[in-house]
Amino acid sequence: MIKIMHQGWYEIISNKALTDTVYRMELAGDTSAIAKPGQFVNIKLEGQFLRRPISICDWDDTTITLIYKVVGVGTRQMSRMEPGKKLDLLVGLGNGFDVGKSGDKPLLIGGGVGVPPMYGLCKRLIAEGKPVTMIMGFNTAAEIFYAEEFRALGANVIIATADGSVGIKGFVTNAMDGVDYTYFYTCGPEPMLKAIDKVASTSGQLSFEERMGCGFGACMGCSCKTKYGNKRICKDGPVLEREEIIW
Repeated sequence: MIKIMHQGWYEIISNKALTDTVYRMELAGDTSAIAKPGQFVNIKLEGQFLRRPISICDWDDTTITLIYKVVGVGTRQMSRMEPGKKLDLLVGLGNGFDVGKSGDKPLLIGGGVGVPPMYGLCKRLIAEGKPVTMIMGFNTAAEIFYAEEFRALGANVIIATADGSVGIKGFVTNAMDGVDYTYFYTCGPEPMLKAIDKVASTSGQLSFEERMGCGFGACMGCSCKTKYGNKRICKDGPVLEREEIIW
């Protein structure tokens, strides 16, 4: 039985750097509240008032994989944590991706730390026999992570770097040219999502990165306007349909 949300203690199995600023943390604990890719956890950190929301990269029956970027005090604190430490997590938060709308040729697009939630989604689409194209966007070659992991799943990986050091020079929208797809899924900074919306030729789902208070819809601190009224990014999102978004 799938739970709506679970709070519990999760033990760090590993916590390793993927780049100078991006880390991969694997945690052991109850994963029954995770229903679909695109959901997130909210982590309580010692000395910090607000929990830190981190998207779920992947999960199985006993473990959760998180990939996060060190951008402030909280994530820097996380990067120093050793295996064996236990963390208080809220798990199974947010409305994730609907894989049932992918069509025959789904396109996945991730920018920077918007890449991790695409991994769990890619894994499930490929398990359904769908040929997946994954576009990854970074500023430079030094920032690239998880490209080989996506290839190992069987995805067609296209990399775009702003400085042209690897793959296509430019942004993820440049990499979309010539790709044949039936539906798109994306996660990344809002300017990237807005640019994708301008050029995408199909319907799709966009996952928004947002600062959150509670993480489960009680504080209303992450509300946004949509064509169907105000929605909370933490509870009604972070995944929204392309057609409902007001830019």
